[in-house]
Amino acid sequence: MRRSTLAALCLTAVAVAGVAGCQTGENKASDKTTGKTADRTTDKTAAKPKDPFAGLTGGEIADRALKATSGASSLRMTGDVPDDESSGTIRIDMALDKRGDCTGTMSMNGEGKADLVKSGTTLYMKYDEKFLRAQSGGSSKEETDGVVAMLAGKWTKMSTTGSDAKDIAGFCDLDSALAEIKDTGSGAGSNVTRGAATTVGGVPAVLVTEKDGKDTYTMYVASKGKPYLLRVDSKSAKDPGTVVFSDYDKPVSAQKPSGGVLDLDALGG
Repeated sequence: MRRSTLAALCLTAVAVAGVAGCQTGENKASDKTTGKTADRTTDKTAAKPKDPFAGLTGGEIADRALKATSGASSLRMTGDVPDDESSGTIRIDMALDKRGDCTGTMSMNGEGKADLVKSGTTLYMKYDEKFLRAQSGGSSKEETDGVVAMLAGKWTKMSTTGSDAKDIAGFCDLDSALAEIKDTGSGAGSNVTRGAATTVGGVPAVLVTEKDGKDTYTMYVASKGKPYLLRVDSKSAKDPGTVVFSDYDKPVSAQKPSGGVLDLDALGG
């Protein structure tokens, strides 16, 4: 279970990093509704909103998006990503920040759900019965029934310094999750194009697409406010998936669960 959680967060970073190669190897983007032609219009009511990316290539827009995203203090990631271990799909909905706190949920192939909260040096997790049974692997019915009876619907906790929780806790740190896209510089040779204007969750955005052989990566970059990543689509045979980014710079409410909490470290001796 814990390895699958880690895989989900790792693959999220990989999906984003897949477009980190989006650089400046293309012609300047053209937009007849913006620039000098639009500024000279005599019909004020027909004037289009100013394009914040006027004259920039797709690679340059990608650079701005990656740098803005890696500079955020917190964000929320939601999406479906592949899990190499199970050859299945993981659904994640995680809010995380640069203090290392996080809170959210995950599911495997739609089979149940696990809740996760990392606060300070403690990792809390709660699994429903469907999730536990789906992840029981080769365990006997008696063993699976025992795990379900002990854990289903109950909050558990582990120290983040322990080996079982250390890796997961590391990926609750936003700096770690976005490590692959930090300090992205300009380069050349990528097949990157700027696409049409669109919206993601009601936020105006512009498309930037990179083609790498048979793989295609599409970024949706906010065109209002900071140029944050709003969504990344990966059409890759190895790492397909979609991740949506939201709630930038909003506090992450990673509170200790109320009520009884089962101490797994104590059970492990």
